Amino acid sequence: MSSTPRSRRVRAAALLTSLATVLVPALTLGTAAPAAAHGDELSAEIRAIMAKPGYEHAQWGLLERDGTTGEIIHSQFPDQFFLPGSTAKLLSVSGAWHALGGDHEFTTPVQAVGQQNGSALDGNLVLIGQGDLTMGGRTAPDGSVSYTPIDHTYANDVPGATLTPEDPLAGLDLIARQVRDAGLTRIDGDVAVDTRLFSSFPGLDPTPTPLIVNDNVIDLLTTPTAPGQRAQLTWRPQVAPYQVESTVRTVAAGSPTDLTVSASPDGTRITVSGTIAADAPPTLRISPVQDPAAFGRTALIEALGRAGVTVTAAPTGPNPTDKVPDSYDGTRRVAAYVSPVYAKYAKLILKVSHNLGANLAICLMAVTAGSHQCEDGFPVLNEFLRGAGIDPTQAQLLDGRGGNPVDRVTPRIETDIVNYWQNTPEAARFRDALPILGVDGSLAGACAGCPTCPGKGKVWAKPGSVVGEDGLNQRLAVGAQTLGGYLDAGHGRLNTFYLAVNGASAPDIEGFLDEINDLSRIAGLLQQEAEARNG
Repeated sequence: MSSTPRSRRVRAAALLTSLATVLVPALTLGTAAPAAAHGDELSAEIRAIMAKPGYEHAQWGLLERDGTTGEIIHSQFPDQFFLPGSTAKLLSVSGAWHALGGDHEFTTPVQAVGQQNGSALDGNLVLIGQGDLTMGGRTAPDGSVSYTPIDHTYANDVPGATLTPEDPLAGLDLIARQVRDAGLTRIDGDVAVDTRLFSSFPGLDPTPTPLIVNDNVIDLLTTPTAPGQRAQLTWRPQVAPYQVESTVRTVAAGSPTDLTVSASPDGTRITVSGTIAADAPPTLRISPVQDPAAFGRTALIEALGRAGVTVTAAPTGPNPTDKVPDSYDGTRRVAAYVSPVYAKYAKLILKVSHNLGANLAICLMAVTAGSHQCEDGFPVLNEFLRGAGIDPTQAQLLDGRGGNPVDRVTPRIETDIVNYWQNTPEAARFRDALPILGVDGSLAGACAGCPTCPGKGKVWAKPGSVVGEDGLNQRLAVGAQTLGGYLDAGHGRLNTFYLAVNGASAPDIEGFLDEINDLSRIAGLLQQEAEARNG
């Protein structure tokens, strides 16, 4: 990437669409314990952080409750709306978790539509998309769902994104082998993907689809060679008709790494250009899949070929929706991929702030209500919150990830939602799905350069950010930095908290990252204070 100040600001602006990141019983709707509006007494160290340059015109919000007694420990503007950034995922993922159940598995079937003659099918194979987030592309041998601190979906915006080791086509390969084991070696017809499970709407960006392969992106990994030589490129998943060309040159060690990805209108011709420093690590970029259904169809046909099953239809081209039957009565299931449980997908979404997965949560809630329209997931979320004793009017949402301009939350609703989970059998599983300060997920680097790092390993919290470019002042406008979850208060006790600052500014991307760490440090100090109060 270019190291010029303007390029750093532009990259940070892109984060606006990327990172927009036995206890007390749940409060009864409308009867929450009163909390002071503001004027809270905070330690001198915390107040010094809040008074740093960049926060002169900002508004801070904070609510911390004792998880055992419900006592309010700290309160600043608990009922005021704040831009949530990715802490909106605490609400959307909670709604989907409750609607589906933490142990819900997504079963993606393949039906044989037609007559089988020996080992040949005179008809079509139809894969029925079920909203599986990864289709085996992140499933580790032990059944867990893999993630890295900076997910590949952020590769174009955040330095240091890396890949998980799993094969993104693993689920389709398993399905193909099952088709072969079902006695089919030839499909004298076509392969189609049934995408009728749900339809998205413009407010959901990135857009969920019923069949998702590799998060609907192509991974492009550039590795430097010798200065003056063309860099090495590897890419995945390799599916026709996608083709990738690289013109990236290796430049001297210490020089800027500046990679650009361009693609044809249909996304199938991708070019990576620019330079990479000889001492740079392998650098990842991504390119979106424009037609996930057509991509998935071709990937399945290619997987069938690898498994020894011949398909007579052309492997590339549009998804033949006319081959999808009105009903599957009388058809034969010849394969099915079964996903890990939803709680493991929720952990992926919360640990790395997976935007596609958070938006998918809205669609999946709609499906549980019998709807095929993603927007019908919001009433399901509203009903869940009311049933949990949480006032839904303390939030405004038009997506699941916290990136829509209308999205707002109060500190109260965010602490209420994490408190809700503490009174369920899923308490430990939900808490462990959150990033842990200084340990994993999007809080893994929170202790970098801080040997003492207050709260390390003792804060479970979801961070969020909203940032854009301030052209007037040639700096970054930090619309929001937020953080909410649990503090280890000692002796097995947990406090719930939500911390937000809206309206800050930063001189550049480094200053923006420093402000992210400011919230982590405040949370760590609150944790230390809570532990000290309890002896």
